[in-house]
Amino acid sequence: FGKILGYAPKLRFVTGYIEKLEEAGVESESVDICISNCVINLSPNKRQVLEGVYGSLRTGGELYFSDMYADRELPESVRSNEVLRGEGMGGALFVRDFEQMAVDIGFARPRVLAVGRIAVHDPELQQMVGNANFYSITYRLFKVQESSADNGPFAAEYLGTIEGHKDKYELDVDHVFETGTPMRVDLGTAAILSSSWLTRYFAVKPQASDSLKPATQITPTETLLDRADQAATSGCGAAEQASTSCCAS
Repeated sequence: FGKILGYAPKLRFVTGYIEKLEEAGVESESVDICISNCVINLSPNKRQVLEGVYGSLRTGGELYFSDMYADRELPESVRSNEVLRGEGMGGALFVRDFEQMAVDIGFARPRVLAVGRIAVHDPELQQMVGNANFYSITYRLFKVQESSADNGPFAAEYLGTIEGHKDKYELDVDHVFETGTPMRVDLGTAAILSSSWLTRYFAVKPQASDSLKPATQITPTETLLDRADQAATSGCGAAEQASTSCCAS
């Protein structure tokens, strides 16, 4: 493989179950960033997956992933249906349950980077899922502590030094940092920018004056789902995004 590439890549392949990362050879606190695309919802034990990822991440690490979620708790008839499980819908967690699970495990408050409504076109599947709606959501989960002797507010300035992001950096749907422009942030955001792998790309300090706009509030995920529904109705925006980020049935 290295001969084909012309250099020796810094990677290795391991075989195992995503619920048992350590048994597969992923050591505790050995990973900076974990990525996944529409896989965790297929696991019968999602909490065990997230706990394993949390344990494998170094302090300041991140789980960056896209997956399928529902706007309500799904009945057993949906969760146990083999066809719906295969499509990903049967294993979709209620967004509120997922976010609480992530916090209970130890992650900082989940950050949403993208949301798209997943269209269910098959009439039989529509009848099976009833009124449940499904979404592709890209989440960012950081292994940082949101505690500080200083409760803020804070000013965060992006240094423009992440490759491919010279002019701006998007942390989540609510926080887009333009290079060289200080932005007031709350304690949680300051903790992520000053205690995660992003630390060397940002300058974060207490904000003593009122020269900056008030800190941006994190938009509730339910509100983001409503916006995705509106985009789906209008036939543009986030609805189109869903067809490319997670499966559509």
